[in-house]
Amino acid sequence: MKAKHRRLVAVVAGVTILGTAVILALFAVQNNIVFFRDPTAVLAGKVSPGQRFRLGGLVEMGSVKHVKGDTVDFKVTDLKNAIPVVYSGLLPDLFREGQGVVTEGHIGKDGVFHADTVLAKHDENYMPKNVVEALKKSGRWKEYADEALPNAR
Repeated sequence: MKAKHRRLVAVVAGVTILGTAVILALFAVQNNIVFFRDPTAVLAGKVSPGQRFRLGGLVEMGSVKHVKGDTVDFKVTDLKNAIPVVYSGLLPDLFREGQGVVTEGHIGKDGVFHADTVLAKHDENYMPKNVVEALKKSGRWKEYADEALPNAR
């Protein structure tokens, strides 16, 4: 075999191995991507039941109910729509009604979001970016901030 052919075989083998590695990496990353959605997007059907994603918004006033043991039911709202959430575990110390929250899990066929992680605001100004944008678009940002989120301006 000539040197020219050996180089060609080496290049083709290298490109094949590199292509295979890239494809495997993309499949691995695809399974670990978790998208952020607000309640309006979820109710619009942008998420299929069983698909893992992050649901963000505000904890609806008057919706937190401690069921049994460490199970908590509450609703996450973007002030247009609300989604019921069920979570079993310890809630963050900063979790309370009217505050920003991001939950991670999946939505069931019954329309209830089953969270396995709950993240509460980390300072007085935190709220998920999509929720702030939705509040501003709806024209209710200032109204809601004044009555329930006095420090979230």
